[in-house]
Amino acid sequence: MTIAARADARHNRARVLEAAQEAFAAEGLSVPLDVIARRAGVGAGTVYRHFPSKEALFEAVVHDRIERLADELTALLATTEAATGAAFFTAFTSTVEQAGFNKALCESFVSTPKAEVAPQARRRYGIALAALLDQAHHAGAVRPDVQITDVMALMAGCVAMEANSATPGRATTLVLDGLRAGHSPLPTVTKPVTKPGHRNETREELPDSTARGEEQPGPTARCEECGAAIPTSRTGRPARFCGGACRQKAHRRRATG
Repeated sequence: MTIAARADARHNRARVLEAAQEAFAAEGLSVPLDVIARRAGVGAGTVYRHFPSKEALFEAVVHDRIERLADELTALLATTEAATGAAFFTAFTSTVEQAGFNKALCESFVSTPKAEVAPQARRRYGIALAALLDQAHHAGAVRPDVQITDVMALMAGCVAMEANSATPGRATTLVLDGLRAGHSPLPTVTKPVTKPGHRNETREELPDSTARGEEQPGPTARCEECGAAIPTSRTGRPARFCGGACRQKAHRRRATG
């Protein structure tokens, strides 16, 4: 193959990738390859020569898009914004905006490892994003309990919310405000496990009898009429009188008073 032929082949491949991204974004993964070929202005044979199946084309599209994102994030790591944590928020917003262009790509991007598409590109992107998150943690710009898995899940949620939002960017801004250190009145969501078998949640240490469900004695109540101690119960309204006699005395006094 001559140099000109190779250049023409690369050009055609790039046109097919661009057309495929637009087609997947507009029509989803059900779009036929011949439709993508028409969008690219090439014959169906040209598409099949580069991509033997739609799945192969889809993976190439995902790989290309994530590689571009990874390049963008890697470049952000070299900026002064990385040290302040601002680069992390830029990366988050840019990813949501670009993934929002194509819902199918977003779903692939945040899929589970078993269904992972373009794993090498995703791994490279993840390393760059984790490095930006680490810088933001060191700068005190992001809540210390935020993990990379939290960030990826929130990105997917933002894409879904932005797709149905009447005010583009609002959902992402709200989520980013929740990630910022010192901007949330809520406690951190993760806490160290203090005892085996305990979940990561705040709980009072109760007496053994309480843990077993046994009734605990409440504070001693006094009869309003004679002052005698009244047995208390964990259920119902607290008693005001020790018995019927005192209750009648109190009633007669209120009636005559």
